[in-house]
Amino acid sequence: MSDDLQAMPVGVDVDADADLVRRIVAGDRAAFEALMRKHNRRLYRLARSVLRDDAEAEDALQEAYLAAYRGMARFRGSASLATWLGRLVTNECLGRLRRHARRQQLAPTLAPASEFDPDALAANDAEPPDAALGRREMRTLLERKVDELPESFRMVFVLRCVEEMSVEETAQCLDIPEATVRSRHFRARSLLRESLAQDIDLAERDLYQFGGVHCDKVVAAVLSRL
Repeated sequence: MSDDLQAMPVGVDVDADADLVRRIVAGDRAAFEALMRKHNRRLYRLARSVLRDDAEAEDALQEAYLAAYRGMARFRGSASLATWLGRLVTNECLGRLRRHARRQQLAPTLAPASEFDPDALAANDAEPPDAALGRREMRTLLERKVDELPESFRMVFVLRCVEEMSVEETAQCLDIPEATVRSRHFRARSLLRESLAQDIDLAERDLYQFGGVHCDKVVAAVLSRL
């Protein structure tokens, strides 16, 4: 077995990848559509973790797919197809950040997350509205906290915790050592815990507030019974 195949992450179907690549190179658009549908969610999340903007992440993903289609004949299988696509997306996103920085002559200003809510599409119709609202609010909070992480930590966190990729797969996708993946993953989780704990501490002070109309109601009720 070649070194390239030995380096493949566990679970990668090398033959399926090779067949898909051959079909795409031959002009099979259906095969390329299958490739996009297979990798869309993971690659979008990767782009979103770098750019912190939904629309920008979608644009970057589209450009990366176009680059993949044009360069598919150059794919040699030294890494899995998923890893190769991940590197294309990462490069496209980092290139966008550099262009933003050059244009603005400072760190890129990234827009807040849009109102797009994929969870709402999959939500159970029987789910109580307050439960759905609570879940959306929690997800929004977590997304905001993840967006606040340093870029290098954020990318590792999304691939390891959100996409549940292995240390080996994450290292190959980001082209960094496995030890770096482990340390950044640990640091990202630590930073998130600290940030969430601070928000909880602040929220605790506001629990069961009693004032305004509530206070007036009780006072008026008591006075009326004197």
